[in-house]
Amino acid sequence: MAQRSILITGCSSGIGHDAAHGLKARGWRVFATCRQARDCDRLITEGLESFPLDLADPESIADAVEEALARTGGTLDALFNNGAFACPGAVEDLPRGALAEVFETNVFGTHDLTRRVIPAMRAQGGGRIVTCSSVLGLVGARWRGAYVATKFALEGLTDVLRIEMRDTPLKIVLIEPGPIGTRIRQNSIPHFERWVNWEASPRAEQYRASLRTRLYESRGPDRFELTPAAVTAKLIRALDDPRPRARYYVTTPTYLMGALRRVLPTRTLDWLIAKG
Repeated sequence: MAQRSILITGCSSGIGHDAAHGLKARGWRVFATCRQARDCDRLITEGLESFPLDLADPESIADAVEEALARTGGTLDALFNNGAFACPGAVEDLPRGALAEVFETNVFGTHDLTRRVIPAMRAQGGGRIVTCSSVLGLVGARWRGAYVATKFALEGLTDVLRIEMRDTPLKIVLIEPGPIGTRIRQNSIPHFERWVNWEASPRAEQYRASLRTRLYESRGPDRFELTPAAVTAKLIRALDDPRPRARYYVTTPTYLMGALRRVLPTRTLDWLIAKG
């Protein structure tokens, strides 16, 4: 059987890093991409094939796809859209630039990359596009408005792409993790500090009591938190199942919220989420 190939975004740490090593161990040819060249160099020392891919830079996306296809002779069996970041803050305190920056990477870059691999998959007669969404693509949560908005957008784009690709051999899949032990919270701090003038906010006391504590204090794992390996396990199923599901949930909160949003009135669900 020919070695299958996959391009993964956001592999410097967390979900992408675990997925890259997990699939390589299963015999996949993995193109583990990162935004920063220094992270790519580190992954190469770990035995992975790696090159830069910055989702906020269309030229970088084009170059990365060209590089992957050049290395395989023009084929790519799968894409795992994993790269993303967050800018926490109350919605009323998020300036336009903050939303634009998060959407540029999480949505527009991911969409651009997806479009660029589809022609190769069509030409080879098949392929799988797996996008990492979130429980926050199913329900909202306070302080996470920018990230929630991007995940809702990805859910919509992916749902429509899946429907439109029914007449092709391409399979389109969403993975929806809940709390996973990654560095996304720590990595969001510079974006919060750049964009959110929390001290001038009418919610300044709430920031002090809640969000800033959560961002800056090390509190150990969240309740129900799983390791990135739990996502890799669902990714493997999404890639190997002959008829993959449209969605693969990861973590108890995702299963719970997926059920509650179907059965509870919106007002009741809002109250439950607000209670934390």
